[in-house]
Amino acid sequence: MQRRDFIQQCSSATAAMMLTGISGISMRPSFMPNNEIFVLVFLRGGCDGLQLIAPVNDPNYFADREPALRVTESGENGGIKLKNGLGDVDFRLHAAATHLKELYDSDQLAIIHSCGLTNGTRSHFDAQDMIEKGIQSKKNITEGWLARYLNSISDKSNFSAIAAGSSMPLSLWGSPTAVSINGINDFALQADGNFNNLIRKSYNDQSQLGKTALQTFYTIDMLQKKIPRRGNGEAIPYKPDGSANYKEDDFGKSMKNLAQLIKLDVGIHVSTVDFGGWDTHEYQAYRFPDLVKSLSQNLHAFYNDVNKYHNRVTVLVMSEFGRRVKSNKSNGTDHGFGNAMLALGGNVKGGKMYGNWKGLKTENLDNGVDLAVTTDYRAILHEILTKRMNVTDNMKYILPFYTPATSINFLG
Repeated sequence: MQRRDFIQQCSSATAAMMLTGISGISMRPSFMPNNEIFVLVFLRGGCDGLQLIAPVNDPNYFADREPALRVTESGENGGIKLKNGLGDVDFRLHAAATHLKELYDSDQLAIIHSCGLTNGTRSHFDAQDMIEKGIQSKKNITEGWLARYLNSISDKSNFSAIAAGSSMPLSLWGSPTAVSINGINDFALQADGNFNNLIRKSYNDQSQLGKTALQTFYTIDMLQKKIPRRGNGEAIPYKPDGSANYKEDDFGKSMKNLAQLIKLDVGIHVSTVDFGGWDTHEYQAYRFPDLVKSLSQNLHAFYNDVNKYHNRVTVLVMSEFGRRVKSNKSNGTDHGFGNAMLALGGNVKGGKMYGNWKGLKTENLDNGVDLAVTTDYRAILHEILTKRMNVTDNMKYILPFYTPATSINFLG
């Protein structure tokens, strides 16, 4: 960690402390968290859920998409057939999602289709802002929904909340304990002894920034002590467990770092991972398979890597919105509404699809062009919070303005 990065980390944490509690939403007394590990994977840009999990026997899907952007029953774009679909629709995974199929067949992965924001926005900024704040329309709320959850619990460690990457997502804004870690071995002050001591002394005061800096120093020291080392002090390279085989891309590195942190038992309770590049307005046929392969292989590797934690880990994969049913003239798809979400974990009722699928007939689409949202994304968050995260009384603080509908029941 360079001095510039250290200052940014401290400044972000200080700003988070100042943001906490100014939304005007009442919070009930804090409660004791359980030992669940929740991982939120956010696909930035708007993943095309209709190509990731496709209704291949829907004639409207066939008619509205150019051949390269369809998943088919057979041939060059033949998809991977799924058991326990929705109704009589033949849903298939994209051909590059072979590792997701393995997780699905082992009943560890569930798919919820036609999810999202019910108010329908095509703005990346607005959609991400609302989803990460846990709301459905623009409100004067500053904190992220995960930050509000963290502010509700009474027992927090320095590693209760981790953003695996170089930046802090909006969902964690307002949590003074959240830390972003781009690489475990790099999470240290990159300076010689004298300069290191000088930096530490410079921030050793009782100001808000000083207190945050001291907490950051403590967090750095705590993690460095946990890393296995050789006799000369050199860190031992991390070796994933079992058959875990990560791709050497940014998403793979983030998932590998997160798995290593979990297995160091530093107290991770909530974590986020961003995976960008899903805004496929152009040349989707060339870009999408690599994105899907990375998502599929790295989720599979992570889950195998943390095999001893399966009963404690729940992974949720979501995007800010889906893509249009009809492809555009640039060999891509434009911003849409309804999308698919993935849930992975030892307590997930996997091997099954969930949701209310209306189909792709024009009269069943939103505005005649988009997959209709039939499941409010907050219903999925609500079920995770209540069934896996021990939330009861503080739900109106964590997910304000939300009245729960019937549970989807995808969790055991």
